[in-house]
Order: sequence, then C-alpha cells, then structure tokens
Amino acid sequence: MPSEDDASYKLLFSAPEVVRDLVLGFIPDAWLHSLDYSTLEKMPGSYITDDLRQRADDVVWRVKADGEWIYLYLLIEFQSSVDAWMAVRIMTYVGLLYQDLIRRGEALEGKRLPPVLPIVLYNGDAKWTAATDIATLIPKVPGLVAQYLPKLEYLLIDENQYAEADLAELKNLVAAIIRFEHPENEQALLALIDVLNDMLQSNAELKRTFAIWIRAVLLRQSKHTLVLPKVQDLKELKMTLAERFDQWARKYEQKGLEKGIEKGIEKGIEKGEALLLQRLLTRRFGPLPGDIVGRISGATAAQLEQWGERVLDAASLEEVFRP
Repeated sequence: MPSEDDASYKLLFSAPEVVRDLVLGFIPDAWLHSLDYSTLEKMPGSYITDDLRQRADDVVWRVKADGEWIYLYLLIEFQSSVDAWMAVRIMTYVGLLYQDLIRRGEALEGKRLPPVLPIVLYNGDAKWTAATDIATLIPKVPGLVAQYLPKLEYLLIDENQYAEADLAELKNLVAAIIRFEHPENEQALLALIDVLNDMLQSNAELKRTFAIWIRAVLLRQSKHTLVLPKVQDLKELKMTLAERFDQWARKYEQKGLEKGIEKGIEKGIEKGEALLLQRLLTRRFGPLPGDIVGRISGATAAQLEQWGERVLDAASLEEVFRP
C-alpha cells in the first residue's frame, strides 16, 4: 500500500474514539469492555532495537485496568495479500515493545511486564489463511524441546467476516470504516458520509481526519483515476464527490446516447441494404419464398454484401444463398 494511504490509516487509529470502538464493537470480551476508555493514552510506536536499527511507526495504546496499564498493541496491516509470517512479526513487535518499556523504566513493579493484546486488523480481499499463533508454524517434537517452543497468538479482526446489514446496525466508527472499504454504490457512499458526520457532530478534528482517510481510500480503490482535491471536512468531501458522480453520470449518459445513435445508423443502413437486395432478387427471380425473406431480414451487413454481389451472375436463388 502506498505510504500516503498507510499514513492515513495510522492517523485514523491515532484517535482514541476509533480505538475505543474497535475494542467495544469487535472484540467480544466482557473484561475489556469494562475498562475505562477515557484513560486511553497513545504511546510512542517507534522503537530502537539493541543493534540501533529503528522500526517504522506502529499504533500503540495503553489503557488503565485496576490501577495498572494494559497495552493494546495495534498492528494496522492493510494489504491485499496474506502474510504467512505475521505471527513471527507480531512476536518481534511485542518483544520490541517490552524492550522499549524496560529501557524507558516503564515496566511494572517487581520487574514485571504489562500484558499486551496484539491486534491485526485485516482489510484485504483474499481470505486470511496465515497462522495466528507462532506455535502453529513450528513442527511438533517429542520430549524436552516441546516444553520450550515459543507460543504467542494475535487477535485477527478480518473485515471480510462482517455483513453490511450487521455493520449498518452498529453506531460504531470502526463499523463505518469497514463499510467505507466496501460501499455498495455511489449513493450508499454519500449516505454513509452523512451518517459519519452525525456521529461526529462535535468532533471537528476527527471529521477532518476521516475526510482525509476517505479520500485516500477512494483514490486507492479507483487506482488514482478519480480526481479529488484535498479536503478538510466531511461536508466538503460529500459535495465534491456528489459533483464528481454527477459528472460521471452525464459523461456515461452522453456516451450511451452517442453509441445508440451510431448503432441506430448502422441498423438503418443494414435495413436499407436488405430491402434493396429483396427488390433485386424479386426482379430477377420473381416473388421470394418466406424463408428467403426471413434470411435477408436477419442477415448481417457482411452477408448482405456477399449476397448482393452474387445477384447479377447467379442463375438461381440457391446460387445466391450458397454457403
């Protein structure tokens, strides 16, 4: 995915309201739902490994539970193909997060580490077939070695698993995000912008963020054939899209009209050629049988031309219509 598109997703999931709705709407867990999401705090997502190599930014949040921080590690992956090694990447990322917390002196008391929930949000077209637990990737072995094999699982949220009808019933920002990824048609897209605008009535900054993200999604889906100016507001985006959709409709209507006129002219020419051929044949061979009239009426322009060239030299109708 282009970096601009990827950045727009990370910007979107840098809003606490979006992270809250992801957990409450798409992670069925009573304990997680009981947490106070007003304590959500975004953490640095750029890590320096021990060999001084820097990782790219990821989206990392923490929320308080029983007075201690719980880390929600969100790895936002937006790719059309499945990554067979995602479990390995997640294990690496969680290790880097812990390493960074230790370096910054933010481990728990008693030299303990906070729990981490790794989440992969997948919006690709292909079915997700990659292992969600690194243990699945390692062959089973007997004896002592089996006790020490690594095990770490991530939570997969696959957008393809949710039906439009179910998502439409949710007043949830992440549900709206998934619906924007797969709009039924142009009018549904415009209506969804209205729904989102109502949900974010008093949050101008998040409206701006969504407008930027929706524009990036539409550009990606159109393979950048859609021309959209940069916008800063959902209403402005809707007006711009409505104008573009109207332009497309007029363009295709005009093309359809031109094609219809062209086809009509072609049909008119063919009909005239058919009538002319019937007259010539009647003049040479007398009244035409019904099956011959039918063949002429249903003939193509090329067939009419071929039969017309034979009229003068043919001794009979059979010669005119020979294969």
